[in-house]
Amino acid sequence: MTARHVLSFPMKEGRFNFRVAGIIVADGHVLICREDDDDYAMLPGGRVELGEDSLLSLTREIAEEIALPAEIGPMIATSESFYRREGEDFHELGFFYGVTLPGQGPNGNSPWLERQDEGHDLQFHWVPLAGDALEKFNLLPRWLPEFLRDLPKAQAHVVHDERSA
Repeated sequence: MTARHVLSFPMKEGRFNFRVAGIIVADGHVLICREDDDDYAMLPGGRVELGEDSLLSLTREIAEEIALPAEIGPMIATSESFYRREGEDFHELGFFYGVTLPGQGPNGNSPWLERQDEGHDLQFHWVPLAGDALEKFNLLPRWLPEFLRDLPKAQAHVVHDERSA
């Protein structure tokens, strides 16, 4: 088995992450994920591995996490996020693609899906875009809830720095 090298590494000044995520919207809801030991939620996806392009990485992550047929669409956004978590500064590069899960969508169950991945219990929830449910789930990065409510017509690039906030 070949060693896997995720593009997330500590440095003296903080940590760098290269992350891909799927924006999965159905019936006015977006699919989000929460790991068992986190107090925040994220979009489905994960860290890019050395030698992978971002599209391949997202395809792999969706297969590992959700294990349902998925169609990866065009890139919607790139981001550069700077934040502090658990006493560490992060510099995160993110690629966000549109994704569909044919035949799947909100069905009233919460969580909608529970899975295990890399020793973590994952819960997936369809969360309404309207209202403040995304904020109540503490969806990160912080710029995402408003961005998801008004998705751009063309590919966007977001720079968000909350280190001094």
